[in-house]
Amino acid sequence: VQYVESGGDLVQPGGSLRLSCAASGITISYAQMGWYRQAPGKQRELVATLRHVGSSDYADSVKGRFTISRDSARNTLYLQMNALKPEDTAVYYCNTSPAETSSWGQGTQVTVSS
Repeated sequence: VQYVESGGDLVQPGGSLRLSCAASGITISYAQMGWYRQAPGKQRELVATLRHVGSSDYADSVKGRFTISRDSARNTLYLQMNALKPEDTAVYYCNTSPAETSSWGQGTQVTVSS
């Protein structure tokens, strides 16, 4: 299983980004998938979950601002991030939820700063 995350960038507070995660070796529409993030000096945390049936959950810190979705034909997971805050700065990863520890990708850096 491999994940390739992309879409991270430097953005001003209040801005938006859409992250992508191209998956191989797994059919994401059959799995419970998650977006995780790790800020400097902090543990990796789960911020959004998408179940195979299509329902989703979010960490309180991102609820109402982030939206997780998938494109089954492209086998790609997305994270739409709006109203970004400096505390959203982190490396973002995708994986199953719970995570398969041997399958972490390189992540994509999101920096929110003016």
